[in-house]
Amino acid sequence: MAADPVRLDATTVLDQGWDVDPRVSIRPESFGALLYHFGTRRLSFLKDRRLLDVVQRLPQSATAREACLAVGLSEAELATYGRSLATLVATDMLVARRPSVPGPGDPA
Repeated sequence: MAADPVRLDATTVLDQGWDVDPRVSIRPESFGALLYHFGTRRLSFLKDRRLLDVVQRLPQSATAREACLAVGLSEAELATYGRSLATLVATDMLVARRPSVPGPGDPA
């Protein structure tokens, strides 16, 4: 189920951790990438290679903002990329990262 659209603004998306939905396949292309969601059967086009870089960086980043900065986006570009990520969240391509639960022996 898609995230609440009322709360999907660029800043909110940038300040959260996201992962690609496990049912989504990413196929890099010369123009960016194709994303196919096997659950919803939706196809999305990423028309920017840097957006693909951000999406691929999300699993290693605490927040989407961190992923954007890690791939070299400037502060001035964040709002634009935040809106693009919000669209991917609204179409179920990205899912909110769940907080990890420490296991036995892990620091709390």
